[in-house]
Amino acid sequence: MSSSSNSSTLQSTSPARTAPAEIVREYGPFDGAERIHGVTHDGQRVWAATGERLVAFDPASGETTRTLACAADAGTAFDGKHLYQIAEARIDKIDPATGQVLASIPAPGEGRDSGLTWAEGSLWVGQYLDRKIHQIDPATGKILRTIESNRHVTGVTWVDGDLWHGTWEGDESELRRIDPASGGVLERLEMPAGTGVSGLESDGAGLLYCGGGASGKVRAVRRPRRAGT
Repeated sequence: MSSSSNSSTLQSTSPARTAPAEIVREYGPFDGAERIHGVTHDGQRVWAATGERLVAFDPASGETTRTLACAADAGTAFDGKHLYQIAEARIDKIDPATGQVLASIPAPGEGRDSGLTWAEGSLWVGQYLDRKIHQIDPATGKILRTIESNRHVTGVTWVDGDLWHGTWEGDESELRRIDPASGGVLERLEMPAGTGVSGLESDGAGLLYCGGGASGKVRAVRRPRRAGT
């Protein structure tokens, strides 16, 4: 199944609920790391892609607890057992205990990818300038489905059945909850001016972790409760 055969294009919907992003904590910069390219959460630690290393830190203390030497220049994901890391035009499957690359698949954007998450047996990959989010087979890299956005995609995550993506264009960035069927924007959390989003991941509870690009920081943003919950 190709991306063109099963794609969702952004549809006009009722106005999205919009609010300032509530940043509750900042982490980093981390030693030797000039940029953050992607983030994920393994249930206990937050992992940040910093170019030549993955850095894991304790979100309670902020202390770095682990580093893995590996190519890490875009999105990061965790499937409950393995890390997945975009490196140039491929996605590496990594053993978090040893740092060994166990397998690699092609990234759908062939190097134009930014943003990665795991949900229900699939990897979801943001294709940055092309403004797309792909669902792919984690074993082969085959595109199963494509959702189109009207903004650059710089991070992607699923939580409680909701699909969120980060966007960053110029001096503006935000976190968006979108309709996974239509791609329509349902909710927008506006980041402060000059605060970029380079990577996005939920902790499975009430926080969204955002990579901060050249700031070298990771920011925790409170995930708003859905209306009626």
